[in-house]
Amino acid sequence: MREAWIIDGVRTPRGRGKAGGGLHHLHPQELLAQCLNGLVERTGIDPSRVEDVVIGNAEFNNDHGACIGRLATLHAGWPVTTPGMTLNRYCGSGQQAATFAAMGILSGQQDLVVAGGVESMSHWGGGTEATMIGQNPALGERYPIVPQGISADAIATLEGFTREDVDAFAVTSQDRAAKAIAGGHFDRSLLAVRNADGSVALDREEFPRPGTTLESLAGLRAAFAAMGGAAVEGFPKTFDQMVIDHYDALTSIDHVHTGGNSSGVVDGAAAVLLASKELAQAEGWTARGRIRSTAVVGSDPVLMLTAPTPAVERVLAKAGMSVGDIDLWEINEAFAAIPLKTMRDLSIDPDKVNVNGGAIALGHPIGATGVMLLQTVLDELERRDLSTGLVVMCTGGGMGTATIVERT
Repeated sequence: MREAWIIDGVRTPRGRGKAGGGLHHLHPQELLAQCLNGLVERTGIDPSRVEDVVIGNAEFNNDHGACIGRLATLHAGWPVTTPGMTLNRYCGSGQQAATFAAMGILSGQQDLVVAGGVESMSHWGGGTEATMIGQNPALGERYPIVPQGISADAIATLEGFTREDVDAFAVTSQDRAAKAIAGGHFDRSLLAVRNADGSVALDREEFPRPGTTLESLAGLRAAFAAMGGAAVEGFPKTFDQMVIDHYDALTSIDHVHTGGNSSGVVDGAAAVLLASKELAQAEGWTARGRIRSTAVVGSDPVLMLTAPTPAVERVLAKAGMSVGDIDLWEINEAFAAIPLKTMRDLSIDPDKVNVNGGAIALGHPIGATGVMLLQTVLDELERRDLSTGLVVMCTGGGMGTATIVERT
């Protein structure tokens, strides 16, 4: 039976997603190209043997556009014969890239594939539509797909998560990230990003706020309250009222999420090299892990962020495993309510979840995060000498992506 082996991976640090951020001055193609060439340096592979480069990205416009997966491969100086592609599954794009790479190998159609993701969120342009309906009012009448922050607050309201609950989770994320950075837990995968002159642009995580406390978070305003209560051009109701009218259980929305308990806006890129077991053994390559099982599910597009639970259930079922078989979990911290709900739904031990912090502390470079989390969980499994990790993410439009990785 074929297996998809993870040979190795590299990623950039996450730079603050604004004009003064450490990676802002670099083209997103450059960030991804440095990861691709970092893989070559680390593994010694010949890029001409790579059968595809599959890249996740959520922007798809401007300097992220025109198939950044192919263009970054060319920018890296790889042979023109090495193809590249780009896909968008919102926040799960990078994880989906790894899934498609694994599928190519498991199907027997490919033997050596690079998967990755990139997002320079400081480069995102304006003009994004208010709702996620693709400028189709007929779809908006069926599903009032509101901005994600409104959905996250609605989930918190339905679940009974208070401001104190989500802030406490955020403090834990910051504390764990600070300890992980001090302990060098990310060093195995981290790549120093360099400027054109060879000087270091960024070689450390730039977003974390060590020393964050409940008191400091309590002073932050609710990030989505004004948005939820404002009139929306082209719609007869506010965002809040759209959601309330969609759910009998809601009479109001308690806006508990802030900039301090939601995922951070950052720039970054990541890449991993996957190979078939047969090729790896023939070449004498040592694998760090393998893709045991993958899954993607759809869920309610209005609440939007509830799919991690069914995604976990599906990926576990496909692997013939249970929650208790997983040593470490990475549940993407899009908003604090999402991992809190997933842990509650599935009775997951919080001490096994995001043990090095998550996107609240480290940031969420949309298209790259899934690949970064695969590396994070594999690094930590090795550090603790454990076996099995599970990565799960919510995405825009009401979907969830999940992957189980095992050390080989």
